[in-house]
Amino acid sequence: MQFKKGNYWKACFDEENDRYTAEYGDCRNYNLYEITKEIYDKLDESTSYDDAVRAIYNGRHLYMAVDDRCGSPYTVILDHDYEKLAPWANVVESGKIWPDELTDAAVEIFESEKINREQRRNRRERKE
Repeated sequence: MQFKKGNYWKACFDEENDRYTAEYGDCRNYNLYEITKEIYDKLDESTSYDDAVRAIYNGRHLYMAVDDRCGSPYTVILDHDYEKLAPWANVVESGKIWPDELTDAAVEIFESEKINREQRRNRRERKE
């Protein structure tokens, strides 16, 4: 595995699986994404946190943990295979994990999560 790191972000190229993933955040707010080679190539040690987040955000959201003091902390698992996709990640968990039904609804409603719709729909069909 090859890594690139910056302030509060890290990206990985897993050459064995030809997969790119990245995380950003800290102990209060954490996000894990599957990214493209193009996004990975844009990142380097000099990339600012804001620029790294803007780039990584264009990937497929896998996991997030939120503890922003605006309410109770919570964790959202957008892809249950996140550990398999990014075994290297330093995943943070905050509060309760959203139930699948709530996550499915959020993915259907929020445009920012549209890239996860097919994966979530397929998972629901397999469960039924």
